[in-house]
Amino acid sequence: MRILLLEDEFTLRISMVEFLEDLGFTVDDFESGDDALDALFKKTYDLILLDVKVPGINGFELLRTAREYGKNLPAIFITSLTDVDALAKGYKSGCCDYIKKPFDLIELQLRVEQALKSSCLKTQDNFIDLPNNYVYDTKNFVLLHNEEEITLTKTEKRILELLIQNRGNVVTPEQFQEFVWGEAVDPANIRVQINKLRKKLSAELISNVRGLGYRIDL
Repeated sequence: MRILLLEDEFTLRISMVEFLEDLGFTVDDFESGDDALDALFKKTYDLILLDVKVPGINGFELLRTAREYGKNLPAIFITSLTDVDALAKGYKSGCCDYIKKPFDLIELQLRVEQALKSSCLKTQDNFIDLPNNYVYDTKNFVLLHNEEEITLTKTEKRILELLIQNRGNVVTPEQFQEFVWGEAVDPANIRVQINKLRKKLSAELISNVRGLGYRIDL
């Protein structure tokens, strides 16, 4: 799984990167909010860890912008801001947890694992409405059509999750490789898996954008 880390304190950032990578995560770390936001729209992440007071766009604004563009992955703020107003602002901007500095790295591990396990902020409730009477249950990772579950394989669920996270935007073959398989795979295999998924759907929920990738429309 890939994590985006925004932290301008060098020593802490390196410690967090090394700790998370030892746990098996891939971590892209940034000092600047502008660079982090740019990366968020170029790559696919499973979780965001955000400091607030950083160069460029601050953590609150970064997450708010990400949410406005349909980026619904879990996000955790890591900051020395501890007053109630800051906490309220963080949750309002779309985070699902808040770690106060200083903290133990084991606490970081526990909160990251919980956020990923519960998919704590994919939506304000547990359901995403999709075109043609489809509904995605983000808590149970289930696709429903007219209130009936559509049986999906593990790979199909992962493909669908990535498309839903980026709904309205084209998902490229490279993004599928990274998010679904975690390694380079034959593009033909990606097409086969997506076509299998599309055949299970009674409507053209997934659009093929020729030469670019696939998309679920808003």
